[in-house]
Parts: sequence; structure tokens; C-alpha cells
Amino acid sequence: MRYIIIGAGAIGATIGGRLAASGREAVLVARGAHAEALRADGLRLTTADGTHVHRLPVVTGPAELGELRPDDVLLLTVKTQDAIAALDAWGDAEVAGGGTAAQRLPLLCAQNGVESERLALRRFARVYGVCVWLPATFLEPGTVSALCAPLTGILHLGKAAGGTDRRIAEVAADLEKAGFGAPVVEDVMRWKYAKLLGNLGNAIQATTGPDPDPAKAALLLRAVREGEAVLGAAGIPYASAAEQSAARDGKVVQPEGVRGGSSWQSLARGTGSVEADYLNGEVCLLGRLHGVATPVNDVLRQAANIFAREGLPPGAMSIADLTALADEAAARS
Repeated sequence: MRYIIIGAGAIGATIGGRLAASGREAVLVARGAHAEALRADGLRLTTADGTHVHRLPVVTGPAELGELRPDDVLLLTVKTQDAIAALDAWGDAEVAGGGTAAQRLPLLCAQNGVESERLALRRFARVYGVCVWLPATFLEPGTVSALCAPLTGILHLGKAAGGTDRRIAEVAADLEKAGFGAPVVEDVMRWKYAKLLGNLGNAIQATTGPDPDPAKAALLLRAVREGEAVLGAAGIPYASAAEQSAARDGKVVQPEGVRGGSSWQSLARGTGSVEADYLNGEVCLLGRLHGVATPVNDVLRQAANIFAREGLPPGAMSIADLTALADEAAARS
């Protein structure tokens, strides 16, 4: 199998680099200065076992790659706000022997949130979910670090509509050889909804900074409680905290001093967007559909989006100010 990594940022580049190091064939899809750096100098990937430069094929889109192969696996790792453009571009790509990628090839959604699977299922016949536990850092073109050990990350895999099959088991075997935990599960979206709750704090970190603070933990707890309430109201199951701890404790240990999650990194790179609409915004959507108030998540969504649109530096807001906005919104709800 050949892996086409659509979005070679922190997650995509780490997976692509590790797969290549284990002997699998991988292609990186990137844009702008990052694509230029990858082509010129290779992917500089630092993991727990050191820094290595991987010189992999790099394209900006399907036209540069040419006709796809029947054994290709598409791994979607762009942020959800960029998913539609990527799905449309790659879905229409022709596959050798006839048909398009959307008709014939497996697509794995390795992203935060739960929206990309829904977007993909509108276009692709074979869609898989990936619940990503893979702390990684991407702040400058061509350079990515993922320092967890003994495993680089844990990637739960399964069919987006539920169940498993032979192909996803083969992908899991390749990922395990590349240094990841890759459990194949019947209910991958249950794991992704659990991960969604944890990602509700991305907006807090992006706007107030990554340093731990009791006030940040308290605001996150309020956001998570709203998330749990809307999932309960919607009848959506999610993996328990005990299940998640059993799956990852002692397996993906991150060294101290690593700063900044995905939304914080997006602001630091000045991308102009964050995925808050598909994290905190997912909670807001479910709350409105099922009559549950979600004032904290709505404030977090709005604050993160303002930071992105206006190009504000990550961490420029005090947790006291953010909490005050949440309190005001809660009082109005």
C-alpha cells in the first residue's frame, strides 16, 4: 500500500515520516512554504529516538501525482475547516483501471472533532475514522516534532459508520510497525466523541496560553460538563475516562516542557483559522438541536475565531477575562 498524507502538518508529517522509516511508501501533500521546505530539504522529524530527515515525494494536489493506484490509502489530516476543499480535490482524482478515488479508495479521517467523517461520507464510499492521540509540534516549515514514548502515538481505527474490515486491519499493522499503537475497534466514533471533550480546551490554550493554571482547568471543566450534557441529550455514546486511561497510560508519555496544542500552533503560525467551530462549535450545535445551553463553549468558539481572524498572538488574553466572558454568557442563558 502507498499512503497519501493529505495535510502534512504536525499529525500528517509524523505519521508519514514514521511510515516511511518503517519501509512503507508515503507521499506528503502540503502547501506554500512548508511544501517548498519539504521538497528542498526533506522532512526533519524529531521523535523520542532522535531527529531524522525523510526525503519523501511532495505534491500540492492530485494533478502533480498523476493517476492514483488501486492500493493507495488516503489519509486526511488537514484541519476540519479545510476538509471540504481537500475531499473534493482528491475525491475526483482518477484511479488506474477506472473510477475515482471517492469510488474506489479508502479514506481515513485522522482529525480532531467528528465532522470530517460526515463530510467524507457524502463523497467517499469507504470512510474510516481515526481517533488521534499524538501530541506533535509544527511551528516552522519542514520541521515537526513528536516526542512521546514508548509509542509515538495511539490511533484508534474503524469504519466511520461502525465496524471493521480487512483493509483497516492492514493499515493498523503498518502503523504498529511504524511505532504507533493502532487498535482496530468496532465503534471508532465513540472514541472520537470522547476525544472531542478533551479538545474543548484547545480554545482556552490558544487564547490564554499553554501554561497550566487552576482557573484554566476550572473553565475547561465547565466546557466539558456542557459537552457531556449535550452528548447525553443526543444519546451519543463516548468512551469513558477509565477506557481512555487504560488505552494510553504509560504508552504515550510526553516529556515536560512541550508547549502548545493544535489551535495554539495554528495561531503561532498565523494560519488565519482554527478548528474551534468543529470542537466547541460541535457542542453548541448539539446543544441547540437538543435544547441544552452551552454558553461556555460558545464563548470559547468565538474567542478562538477572533484570535485567528485578527491575527492576535496566542496567549494574549488573560484567563480572568475569558472566564468573565463565560460568566456573562452563562448568566444570559
